[in-house]
Amino acid sequence: MSDAAAPEVEEKPKKPIVKIILAVVALVVLIAGTMVGTLFITGFFNKPPPPTADEMMAEGAPDAGHGEKKADGGHGAPAEGGHGAPAAGGHGEKKAEGGKDAGGPPKLNKKSPDSPRFDYTYSQLDREFLVNLSGSRKVMSVQIATMTRYDERVVENVKKHEFALRSVVMDAMRTTTEADLGKPDFRKDLAIKIRDTMNNLLEKYEDFGGIEEVYFTSFIVQ
Repeated sequence: MSDAAAPEVEEKPKKPIVKIILAVVALVVLIAGTMVGTLFITGFFNKPPPPTADEMMAEGAPDAGHGEKKADGGHGAPAEGGHGAPAAGGHGEKKAEGGKDAGGPPKLNKKSPDSPRFDYTYSQLDREFLVNLSGSRKVMSVQIATMTRYDERVVENVKKHEFALRSVVMDAMRTTTEADLGKPDFRKDLAIKIRDTMNNLLEKYEDFGGIEEVYFTSFIVQ
């Protein structure tokens, strides 16, 4: 009996996907190598040179070489009057935009051109102020004088509105009690109260107070 013919075994062809993957990897490696070589040739990986001293000075120098500009004389712009100018609010000066007095007269410098100080003008109201203390039979009698460093218009305004000023000053004095007399700063506080009261009235009628201090030239309580 003859041997049966053995069946032929067909060889399976290799899958093409492996070849495709290898081709893609080779292409990616080729592209990456080309890009790296191009960047290297163009100097992308070279460090930039350090800046020169002139460039550093040009970049770090502020405008005008010293920052903010100083006013004339190199010491900054002083407040109006330079020395001794009273603070706003409490002396009757109304401040407008820019720090200037709104409608107020100028301050008077001393006659000496080299003196930065202002000239003081004192004025005493002729008649005394006589009032009863609040809740007491005691009376208080005072005479007052005013001080200003502004021009004569302040003194003229005080004389012009003397009757109205006397009325509001006596109203302020009438709030004093016997207990207030024993306070250490009673007279100082009363002088400030009278000054502010007078300035408020002058600002109402003249748009400017200008009384900077009030002094007692006579003070009697009995």
